[in-house]
Amino acid sequence: MATKSPVRKRVSSARDARPPAAGAAGRRPSISRDDLIAAALGLVGPNRSISTLSLREIAREAAIAPNSFYRHFRDTDELAIALIDLAGRALRKIIGEARHRASVDRSVIRSSVEAFMEQLGAEEKFLHILLREGNTGSEAFKRAVERELRFFEDELCVDLIRLAKVNNAPIAEPALAAKAITRLVFAMGAAAIDLPREHHAAILEQTVVMLRMIVAGAQRMVAENIQPG
Repeated sequence: MATKSPVRKRVSSARDARPPAAGAAGRRPSISRDDLIAAALGLVGPNRSISTLSLREIAREAAIAPNSFYRHFRDTDELAIALIDLAGRALRKIIGEARHRASVDRSVIRSSVEAFMEQLGAEEKFLHILLREGNTGSEAFKRAVERELRFFEDELCVDLIRLAKVNNAPIAEPALAAKAITRLVFAMGAAAIDLPREHHAAILEQTVVMLRMIVAGAQRMVAENIQPG
């Protein structure tokens, strides 16, 4: 059963902004940028990449004439990059809130991974967008996803430093540890996306153990004065 994302409650999503269709011909008299993003979001999914969407398909989903699309985007690639940006911001909010609800290092890892994995079944396909376009999208899409991953890493690095102070357990190279954690979690998510849901719990547990290994190793490097390289 699909989970309800916290974005629905706390973030004004593009999907929520979609107005009802109007007009005798079934087309809207006006449309916003968010309406087009919402239309594209409604078309993507576990087996549907942004790169496969056509302008006419998006226009039909949004109930507009195809030419109206160009009032807001130059082409479908520009819309796709806006959708990747929306997906990244929404996921960072969801996972960041999960991290901040936890107070100790071990629960931070588990709560963050649980929040991440829950998004595989969420109605808004934000995680699917980042996982698909990061692997199979165009070079422009891959660069956009890479930019979002770096944002994840930067925010996680800040939290790792904060938690290290709270727990009096400093870690070596927090920026590199944040990168290792982020890349591992997204790689495990990419492995899980095509698997039946009954396999997700096992992948979650494996991911939690691997992340604890990364954190424990980074802490040990400081405790035993192990130099990188």
